[in-house]
Amino acid sequence: MSLFQNIVIIVILIISAGFLSLAEIALAGARKVKLKILAESGDDRAQKVLDLQAQSADFFAASQVGLNAVAILGGILGEAAFRPYFVTLIDRFYTGPWTDTIGFTLSFTLVTSLFILFADLMPKRLAMIAPEKISISVINMVQIFIKICKPMAWVINAIANLLFRLFKVNTIRDDNITFDDISAVMDAGAQAGVLQKQEHHFIENVFELEERNVPSSMTPRENVVYFTLKESETSIRQKLAEYPFSKFLVCSESIDDVIGYVDAKDILVRILNNQSLLQLNENTIRTVLTVPDTLTLSELLDRFRSTREKFAVVINEYALVVGVITLSDIMITVMGDWVIPMEEEQQIIRRDHHSWLIDGSTPVEDLKHALEIDEMPDEESYETLAGFMMYQLRKIPRPADTVIFGGYKFEVVDVDHFKIDQLLVTRLLEAQEDALTDED
Repeated sequence: MSLFQNIVIIVILIISAGFLSLAEIALAGARKVKLKILAESGDDRAQKVLDLQAQSADFFAASQVGLNAVAILGGILGEAAFRPYFVTLIDRFYTGPWTDTIGFTLSFTLVTSLFILFADLMPKRLAMIAPEKISISVINMVQIFIKICKPMAWVINAIANLLFRLFKVNTIRDDNITFDDISAVMDAGAQAGVLQKQEHHFIENVFELEERNVPSSMTPRENVVYFTLKESETSIRQKLAEYPFSKFLVCSESIDDVIGYVDAKDILVRILNNQSLLQLNENTIRTVLTVPDTLTLSELLDRFRSTREKFAVVINEYALVVGVITLSDIMITVMGDWVIPMEEEQQIIRRDHHSWLIDGSTPVEDLKHALEIDEMPDEESYETLAGFMMYQLRKIPRPADTVIFGGYKFEVVDVDHFKIDQLLVTRLLEAQEDALTDED
């Protein structure tokens, strides 16, 4: 054959190999979520791609048969087509025993470079740009190619499956989507500007509802305001005026003897109607939902939805009240500072770029967000920063007690009747760097 004919055949082989490389990467990289959306919108080709991904062994076997066959044939034709011309060219400058070897090396390098560039590198990079679009464009031709190579692909797959079973290799693809997968997509969306900062924040907090327990968002026992059955009208009026709560527990004598709760609206209606509040009775006391402190916020949401309640008492394993929680508390956990104004007494106050004043009752999840800590040690054993300190110190903390973890120093600043009120948290590395800078 003439040089022109050889070049035409090599070009056809390069295009064929490029198509197979393009299809291979596109079909492997096409995301199922996008393909399902296209399939549901009526695109039959998207469903064919999904079916092929579920049973991809035949395609990859056929693809490898085609790619290797084309590469070998291209090498044979290329070496035969170009070597004589390189040898003739070399003879003009050099005559010796290495002429044929140099000619072979140059022809091999030329053909290999053409295949690497046009049949491998460029098609694969193109396929990675838009895998879903390309995969549905080539799926029909790929299916025809698979049928042509079916006999050879069957033999190769049989041998491969035998070897996989021999070495006990699991070939089943795990398509389960984890939180880490979704989190990575959200991070990418935030970086690309698709998700706004607050939207990213909301979505992350929604997923954390499955991990955060009720105590992380409840009003703790010591902050619960309640009425007793013998509460005087003056005391009730004073509490209504002092505490802007919509619901108040009603207890027999102590907070652990819960009878129910009253809605502030009902009491205000009685006041407006000039009715006496000398005694709380069954007309004003409502049955309260009681939940264990081991529930997650997600489970509590389900409980609220099934009971149509918005207020619950949280008890521990000893049937003691540890706090109360409302539907609004859960929503605040999700929405954060976007739904409530910043208060003067914040739980986390940033003093400078490497230190924070943090309330001891701050939930661990909020602490991790503020300090950008991925995981606390044995965090299932406590709910708050105070609990973390007690767990680490193995004693009732005193002022100036410190714990060092994750590049931070946690120092107890104030303790009130064995309760840790406030801690100073310092980032150690930055604090040391600043000290060195000051010395300079």
